[in-house]
Amino acid sequence: MRANNTDLRGRLRVSVPRTFVDAPAGQALIDFAKAHGELTLEIVAEDRFVDLVEEGYDVAVRITRLEDSTMIARKLASSINRVCASPAFLASLETPLDKPADLANHPVIIDTNPKSFNTMRFQNPEDGTAFSVPIHGPIEVNSPMVTMRGALSGLGIALLPDFVARRAIDSGELVSLFDEYLPQHSGIYAVFPHRRYLPAKVRSFVDYLSKWFRENDCEKH
Repeated sequence: MRANNTDLRGRLRVSVPRTFVDAPAGQALIDFAKAHGELTLEIVAEDRFVDLVEEGYDVAVRITRLEDSTMIARKLASSINRVCASPAFLASLETPLDKPADLANHPVIIDTNPKSFNTMRFQNPEDGTAFSVPIHGPIEVNSPMVTMRGALSGLGIALLPDFVARRAIDSGELVSLFDEYLPQHSGIYAVFPHRRYLPAKVRSFVDYLSKWFRENDCEKH
């Protein structure tokens, strides 16, 4: 049965990564709250994987290769990390940056959120073998948004989630490098506990995010 307005009252507790909240995609949460004024949207932004049942969450947004079979998940969009630099930075280079291995010789603004933040991982486009390149740079920070600002300022190269860097790449403020070497995509998922009946407020929230990503040209591959 179609949900009515009385089903969309009360509180919806959502766990989201800080990266998602700070990125342009975070606007989707604000837009949902504006569209459902009788519903209190409680957004808890943190980068750990919360226990939805034990900690009382209705739904979580996760950026991962999903493996948890105890949850129901709906894919909202693909997510891939892109190697980016500003045109001015690239024009200033005096040593080659023609292949991923060359990154070891250039400054990188390092996002410390990934487990192996002192390397960049790639995949050989010819045979699919994985390899890593050691990186170093002038800044280490646990924020993709600060990392992007460093790249935009010409401070160095950055590894950025596509949903963070997409607008800057599309506008030409950043150049995406070595796309053919990027490893397998992960995804952005809405995750919620198994229930016999999915609450209307959860269904509406997930539908809204899915529609937002479609309208904002985020591929669902």
